[in-house]
Amino acid sequence: MNRHRKLMTGMMPLIVLGLVGCTHLGPVEEGAVTGGAIGAAAGAIGGAVIGGNPAAGAAVGGAVGAGVGAYVGCKEKGDCD
Repeated sequence: MNRHRKLMTGMMPLIVLGLVGCTHLGPVEEGAVTGGAIGAAAGAIGGAVIGGNPAAGAAVGGAVGAGVGAYVGCKEKGDCD
């Protein structure tokens, strides 16, 4: 558990810097980035809580979150079917 905590602590500044650099994104891109970040965090927490692999949870959660966020941004923009 200590190794995972160090990994997440080390990744947080990179995530924050990545999000700060995204100032000129459209709603689709912004939704994908936000959804991916929220999904990765939720997946990592879920993976740690159930005793699985937090990294795998973060990867799956990030991918699902990015997809859902992009779709929501697309609907907001009005370009989706």
